[in-house]
Amino acid sequence: MNFTADRLLLFGATGDLAQRMLLPSLCALDADRLVAEGLKIVGTARAGHDDASYRAFAREALEKYLPGHRKPAIPAFLERLSYQPLDASVTHGFGALAEKLGPSRAGLAIFLSTAPSLFEPTIAGLAASGLAGERVRIGLEKPLGTDLESSRQINDSVAHAFPEERIFRIDHYLGKETVQNLLALRFANILFEPLWNAAHIDHVQITVAETVGLEGRVGFYDGAGALRDMVASHMLQLLALVAMEPPASYQATAVRDEKVKVLRSLRLVGPDETVTGQYTAGAIAGQAVPGYAEELEQASATETFVAFPREGETLFRLAKAGRYAEAMPLYEWFMPLLHLDARPDLVQCIKLCEHIM
Repeated sequence: MNFTADRLLLFGATGDLAQRMLLPSLCALDADRLVAEGLKIVGTARAGHDDASYRAFAREALEKYLPGHRKPAIPAFLERLSYQPLDASVTHGFGALAEKLGPSRAGLAIFLSTAPSLFEPTIAGLAASGLAGERVRIGLEKPLGTDLESSRQINDSVAHAFPEERIFRIDHYLGKETVQNLLALRFANILFEPLWNAAHIDHVQITVAETVGLEGRVGFYDGAGALRDMVASHMLQLLALVAMEPPASYQATAVRDEKVKVLRSLRLVGPDETVTGQYTAGAIAGQAVPGYAEELEQASATETFVAFPREGETLFRLAKAGRYAEAMPLYEWFMPLLHLDARPDLVQCIKLCEHIM
């Protein structure tokens, strides 16, 4: 069924993902005339904005994160935006949200980027307010839960309101151009395709080194850490794309099936093969930056650095570093943590990624 929404509902519209990714991407699509002419975008979150203050908030984010050549498109894009404050943990506010959206002739698209604890009450509120009808599609942004059990609970609650063909589980990392080009680089390139195997590749190292710190993600990140935030989703997705066999077709289900085969083939990593750490105070691009505990304003055992396996003949090695200065060796920038067993293990991460992929 063809589906072009005339309403887009953004949950978590004041969050870090919305500021860095969603609003700039939507503005760029609008500038390229790739957004339906009559599309109305309604943002919602707990913050008490009205339409005018949210547009000012969005303008500030776009001025900060949108490339310079895109900035002339900001004023026209802001006209599409409106806002409705909502406490998603209770259902009685969803009626006002439905009124704010107004009647939709073409369809409603929902993008749900919230804390895992809010998925179930949000779905219940959408269903109770008539926002889960046949002309509604919903996108779920990771993390879908904190472990395998909570991920299953979230998927079950979503399935009560939406059939599978109207549910889209999204990992925004897969939208990066380099990631999207991986399949073409592997399977459509006559130079690489015959050589891309264990017989010709010594090992693959996937490193995600970021320069940003917490920056408004305090409530989420300290309960997640690098292992849940990056490894269980983004990095295992990258690993699967690099290691998967050619799919029978490039339909979503066929690609997913090949990814799952990779995850089920992974050797489990033991505690003695894993290194975790936490960034301390330093300097990036000549500017002093605080350590994780200073940003959090309290001591924490949450890891911002994780790497495994640390030794041995292993084909795949993963490393994630938050707030990392390229001029400094990783081992100098990150303070080792003492309680390695306090974080979720890799087995749960693999099972969670396999369940939500």
